[in-house]
Amino acid sequence: MVKVKSGQTIFIQGSAATPHRLVSELISQADRLRNVEIIHLHTEGLAPYADEKYAESFRVTNLFVGSNLRGKLDHRRIDYLPVFLSEIPFLFRSGRKKIDVALIHVSEPDQAGFCSLGTAVDVAKSAVECADTVIAQVNPHMPRVHGDGFINIKDVDAWVRVDDPLPEIPLHPVTEAEKKIGQHISEMVEDGSTLQTGIGAIPQAVMAALGGHRHLGIHSEMWSDAMLPLLRAGVIDNSRKKVHTGKSVSGFLLGTKELYKFVHDNPSVIQLGIDYVNDPRVILRNPKVVAINSAVEIDLTGQVCADSVGSKIISGVGGQMDFIRGAALSEGGKPIIAITSRTKNGQSRIVPALKPGAGVVTTRAHIHYVVTEYGVADLYGKTLGERAHALIAIAHPDDREFLERAWNQNKIF
Repeated sequence: MVKVKSGQTIFIQGSAATPHRLVSELISQADRLRNVEIIHLHTEGLAPYADEKYAESFRVTNLFVGSNLRGKLDHRRIDYLPVFLSEIPFLFRSGRKKIDVALIHVSEPDQAGFCSLGTAVDVAKSAVECADTVIAQVNPHMPRVHGDGFINIKDVDAWVRVDDPLPEIPLHPVTEAEKKIGQHISEMVEDGSTLQTGIGAIPQAVMAALGGHRHLGIHSEMWSDAMLPLLRAGVIDNSRKKVHTGKSVSGFLLGTKELYKFVHDNPSVIQLGIDYVNDPRVILRNPKVVAINSAVEIDLTGQVCADSVGSKIISGVGGQMDFIRGAALSEGGKPIIAITSRTKNGQSRIVPALKPGAGVVTTRAHIHYVVTEYGVADLYGKTLGERAHALIAIAHPDDREFLERAWNQNKIF
């Protein structure tokens, strides 16, 4: 890692493609480095550069805060940069965030010398294009994924061969409430729809309820193992999409070895730069886009907090607004916020007002559908009063009286 210098900005590829061997080598040279900025989306596994003992060597800019860094944000050395996922490549290409070094994790080179960025093309593609220096770990376990994520080994300044299994994220246990949400959403999905969703129990529940549908498609910032049964059964065939017909399109993948094996050298699966995948102008060109996103809490006027608990950042803006807007503009599209009515601690997710310091990711002007286990609220074209009553109707029954009283007493303003 002699190519890394003090004062530089280092991009680290994220999710299942986190290059841990390169990170370890970076840490081993911490004593000679000062004021190095590390920038990335969420990474899997440990993030040792965030430890306080490396305070003089590294500071961290999170573009999306993963579980490994949530408890370390101090907004001084470990900070968060709120930005739409679709706009991150512009930050790099414009020089607003200059990338000096890109640490990446790639597949083995093919006969022509091309490696694949594999499970995470997303913002890594633009980081590689903008970096002065590219350092790679080459791994036979990284799938060769078709699309825009190829880099010739001749364009890599330094590389090391590793033989490490990729991080795996197993399927989540699904509760009865989440199954009901999945059923509600499945009834909203028409044959020929294009799906966007994430990872977790609610997306799993939705996919499990779609077995009777036909000609569905994938155009999503990411997808995981929950899609595999529908792909194998031909329910998802991407035949009705107008953009990349016949192809499952995403920016990154995260799941198990089964998923990574499925996408390896599979021409029906392509990974593209996130500035393209998440561009609402691209998204809207597909018909019947169903965008399924989650939230921390929603107030009675329809404001959606999705990246924080109060002022504590727990994730990021991500691609929610990219797809909420794209789905809203798609012919027959449905932008959906899907939440359980209560948290695991028994607190209502539908609230009179967002917690102090909470960030609004989806505004009250952008929201359309909200789904809980108790039903579907269509907020589009409704007044604040109509929205409040629609949301109260799908809140947990034990919370409805409190919410109604809070609204009537006008305590939210």
